[in-house]
Amino acid sequence: MAMAKPQKRRVEGGRVTPKGTRPDDINRNRTVAPPASKVKGPSPMWVPVLMFSFFAAGLIIIFLNYTAVLPGATDNWYTLGGLGLILAGIITATQYR
Repeated sequence: MAMAKPQKRRVEGGRVTPKGTRPDDINRNRTVAPPASKVKGPSPMWVPVLMFSFFAAGLIIIFLNYTAVLPGATDNWYTLGGLGLILAGIITATQYR
């Protein structure tokens, strides 16, 4: 016994584009963002220096916290401060070109 094919649905609404238009006519009316006014050069030397300084300071604070060298024994605030400095290094890294 053969199965019957499902009937095709008819979509109402007609053409999407007016008759007689070509794709070139449609693209001509689209707006395009203006080109960048000036090209940015490489980053100044202080950007990577600051980035690596933040990374190093964060790692040193976390290391000194867990070796109990910092005052107040081990404290979660030192860890958060170190992680904050590492985050500042990551944010600075996004500005590097």
